[in-house]
Amino acid sequence: MGWLHSIHKRHVAALFAAATLTVGLAGCSTNRATGEDSFTAFMSPDEERKIGAQEHPKMVKEFGGKYDEKDLPAYVTKIGEKLVAVSETPDEKFTFTVLDSPIINAFALPGGYVYITRGLTALASNEAELAGVLAHEIGHVVARHSAQRYSRGMITQILAGGLSVAIGNGAGEIIGTGANAYLKSFSREHELEADMLGVRYITRAGYDPDAMATFLEKLRAHSRLQAVLAGRSPDDVDQFDFMATHPRTLDRIQQAHAQANVTPVTNPELGTVRYMTAIDGILYGDGPDQGYIHGPEFVHVPLNFRFEVPDDFSMINQPTAVVARDKQGAQIVFEGAPQARDMRLDNYLKSAFSKQITLQNIEMLDINGQEAATGSADVSLSSGAARLRVVVIRHEDSTYQFLFIMPLDKADSYNVALRRTTYSFRPLTPQEQQVNTPLRIKVRAANPEYTLQTFIDDMQVDREPAATFATINGLATGEAPAPNALVKVVRH
Repeated sequence: MGWLHSIHKRHVAALFAAATLTVGLAGCSTNRATGEDSFTAFMSPDEERKIGAQEHPKMVKEFGGKYDEKDLPAYVTKIGEKLVAVSETPDEKFTFTVLDSPIINAFALPGGYVYITRGLTALASNEAELAGVLAHEIGHVVARHSAQRYSRGMITQILAGGLSVAIGNGAGEIIGTGANAYLKSFSREHELEADMLGVRYITRAGYDPDAMATFLEKLRAHSRLQAVLAGRSPDDVDQFDFMATHPRTLDRIQQAHAQANVTPVTNPELGTVRYMTAIDGILYGDGPDQGYIHGPEFVHVPLNFRFEVPDDFSMINQPTAVVARDKQGAQIVFEGAPQARDMRLDNYLKSAFSKQITLQNIEMLDINGQEAATGSADVSLSSGAARLRVVVIRHEDSTYQFLFIMPLDKADSYNVALRRTTYSFRPLTPQEQQVNTPLRIKVRAANPEYTLQTFIDDMQVDREPAATFATINGLATGEAPAPNALVKVVRH
């Protein structure tokens, strides 16, 4: 029996090896950008285009919609098409989209869909820097990195789970993986290759290839500033930002320069004036449809409400929730509660809030004339024992909820502060609706008579105006802009 089992194992192993070899031979394609063999057996170019077309509207919705002000999309598309024209696939159709998100990000979907956020355009200082970002993402598409990553993953599944996983791997099933699958980090090999291609394309297009390195410095400075604004050490950079998903370093950019194999441009272009003209007046930070953070206050004009968090909490406005944290481990999450809209609020807390958590001590409340209900539960989290208090509020035609999450041993000490937050939720006054306007990028010329303090005083951000001015202009903290240089300030 042991001998027979051994033969069976060897036979199965041989089948797997043969299948892998067959797929490998049949599934290798020539990388359009490098001329080398690439394994893309499980995703054809037609499937890539189908995936991109299907996931594109989902991605736009997930990131706050398209940003259409100031003809910025047409400007970005013009730069993108200029880069595609000097790539290895000049006739391939690309779609360039500016997303209405303050988050600094850029990414690409299979099939030629390239995205940048308005937050990223606010950080760049010239056309060459933006071109470097777009060229990197174009490089991922031209080199078919998504197809390579997916195909390698399929082989891993085949070897781990059997040949049956490969049956029916059509575009429909690939699409079913969702857009988020394509936002996962590429391998270091693919990132380096995209860097190399990015350098190649911007050099061919006449831009200064060093702009890729200068923009990396801006990204690092921005990550450090965001950490400070969130109440963390500047060395504790956000792991969910652009730097995390694009782990590029200056040494990798230098390596990319060496591998790009292009003739340096005699008079490389930065395009500073064109770029500054294009972004003058664009939104900075949260837009009207996303709500505004003013110190401890959150204001949403279209939805007509405001609330405050305790002074020692740092607040972040995320796409689906407002999250505030303090240094003791407590959290406040404010989000929509659409399931409660057509229910009695106490019944919502009893039966519909969560299948895993049973709330106790449920009672109805009146919060500034608005129907509300609250309940609590002691829960076990990965960080330890905690108390969860839920407050659900009916406001106009919608329902919202606060989730107060406190370390169990400190929960009682938060009672007064969190009660104040709860009862700070109210509709806006007519005056509040008028004064809450979005922040925008305003371009200024650094006249010789202006001092650094002139520009800092012109900044209307609530926190860290000096550091913010330095970061968005690529300056060291305390460094004055060069005379006659174009700089950005942030104002209402």
